[in-house]
Amino acid sequence: MPAKSLQPVDLVAAEEARWRIQPIALRTPLLRLDVDADSTEIWLKLENLQPIRSFKLRGAANSMLSVDGSRLRPGVWTASAGNMAQGVAWCARYLGVDCTVAVPEGAPEAKLAAIRALGADIVMVPYADWFGIYATCEYEGMRGTFVHAFDDPAVMAGNSTIALEILEDLPDVDAVVIPYGGGGLFCGIGAVLRQLRPQARLYAAEVSTAAPLAAAVEAGRPVDIDHQRSFVDGIGGPVLFERMWERTRPMLEGSLLSSPDEIAAAIRLLVHQCAVVAEGAGAASVSAAIPLHRRRRPRSRPDGMSAHRRAGHRRRLATIGCPPARHQRGTGELVARRGRHHDDRW
Repeated sequence: MPAKSLQPVDLVAAEEARWRIQPIALRTPLLRLDVDADSTEIWLKLENLQPIRSFKLRGAANSMLSVDGSRLRPGVWTASAGNMAQGVAWCARYLGVDCTVAVPEGAPEAKLAAIRALGADIVMVPYADWFGIYATCEYEGMRGTFVHAFDDPAVMAGNSTIALEILEDLPDVDAVVIPYGGGGLFCGIGAVLRQLRPQARLYAAEVSTAAPLAAAVEAGRPVDIDHQRSFVDGIGGPVLFERMWERTRPMLEGSLLSSPDEIAAAIRLLVHQCAVVAEGAGAASVSAAIPLHRRRRPRSRPDGMSAHRRAGHRRRLATIGCPPARHQRGTGELVARRGRHHDDRW
């Protein structure tokens, strides 16, 4: 397999990706989340409005549309627990080529049904072998072009189009919290923000039962962790791949952990406030949003009025992508935007 560049997505690649995926992926809106957060606004960027209800369509489309059509004629295949599988299958159907998906044993039946509905064939793989595909990009019996779920510059460029949209809608964005699975979403969005809005801080959101990035931050390198599978099946894994760590580390402000119970609470919040139903991965950044805001709220002055309230500060937070209930799919990122009077603790 040819070596892949560790260089971040550049702006030319991001703009080319936006043009390339226009026939397939949608530009998604921001929706206000009405919560009691004092001087803070929280917004949702609704990647659930994509045809497959997930941002994964962006990366899959850019990767597949970037290669010569003759390479795709034998078909395509990918390894995915659900969302990337649907992205690749959707694009394969659009292009008229065969698609096969390696899925881990125990994958939710709702996601398997969605993959089959798009015309893809499914190969069930033991979890350890399935996870190993991300390192080898090979599996016995698979044929055609492999589409990597995250370690692919074209996939990351497709994901980076989200950052272009964020900056158009919230040009003075201060922080972004992004659910962290393999790292392709974080690296795509982060690379563009670093170039166009370098003062924006980038946080990863992980589930506490499967947080290899947080472990790598603590150890200074990727390490094996005690990975416990949960309903938050769209992010997390037993280890962080070295290549993704090298891409992530220069951009990362920190990893924010939420327990499965806290993520479940975020799912309920989205239902009650916005009639939006997120899967676990999609709600991880929302779960991180409120604690991030509360940890960084300024201490009260003796008269009980905070410095920000005196200054008229209004901080803005936005999250990206919350999937519908029917298939429990999608993802989300958190974007934090400050008002005119900045708090350096952001």
